[in-house]
Amino acid sequence: MVQAVQRAARILRELATGGPRLGVTELADRMGVAKPTAHALLRTLEAEGLVVQDRESAKYQLGPDLVLLGNAYLDTQELRTRSVTWADMLASQTGEAVWVAVLNGDHMLVVHHAFRPEGAVQILEVGASIPWSTCALGKAVVAFAPQEERVRLLDGELAVLTGASITDPHVLAEQLEQVRRTGYALEDQESALGDAGIAAPVFDRSGEVAGALGIVGPVERVLAGAEQAGAPGAAGGRSWQDRAVAVRETARSLSRDLGAPRGTGGRTSA
Repeated sequence: MVQAVQRAARILRELATGGPRLGVTELADRMGVAKPTAHALLRTLEAEGLVVQDRESAKYQLGPDLVLLGNAYLDTQELRTRSVTWADMLASQTGEAVWVAVLNGDHMLVVHHAFRPEGAVQILEVGASIPWSTCALGKAVVAFAPQEERVRLLDGELAVLTGASITDPHVLAEQLEQVRRTGYALEDQESALGDAGIAAPVFDRSGEVAGALGIVGPVERVLAGAEQAGAPGAAGGRSWQDRAVAVRETARSLSRDLGAPRGTGGRTSA
């Protein structure tokens, strides 16, 4: 490990999570380094366009070149590239927004977002980072992750975003086993009150889980039949079970597009 690189990366993460602007002294204290060391790192990152200094406050914030790096990652992310058409099809089929995400540490990083075909103004969620245990996308991936990774995540700190967030690892482990049986995962207001999700794992050519694809939207639409939600004909009158099957089958089609062997994934019970 190169210490200077680690420290530079730590500065970027601190600005991303503790910002939007931090001073040299604040960053030095957070990192446990001398102020001159933090200043030297910041000046180097500034020269590379990765941080910028606010003229009025003299504090630092993330720089514009990070956008270029982020876009380059998305452009070369095969799951995202391959998922565009399938996500659009699923959004049209279910009438809901579709997210595609990959596991990044203990969070799910959204790499593609297909808007809901109809509805109010929507915010693009590409780049959003969600604790794995609070979303269907995370459960879908972790259920099929290598056992060592699954155990590590279950033993780690489980985030609390709402009163419905699950913090009991035994309950989550049971849910993950259910995901392995059905091939899809559910989330009921565990990330945001009023929202729900259904997601399924996506596999690559090696047969390993590469990420997940899923629908997100109001709980009364996503996890209930259209007639129960008081909107006859909405989303084609589909029940949540129909949507779950649609999500699972779309994820399987995307997996095949990525070269995954047939039969990879969960069982076929709905």
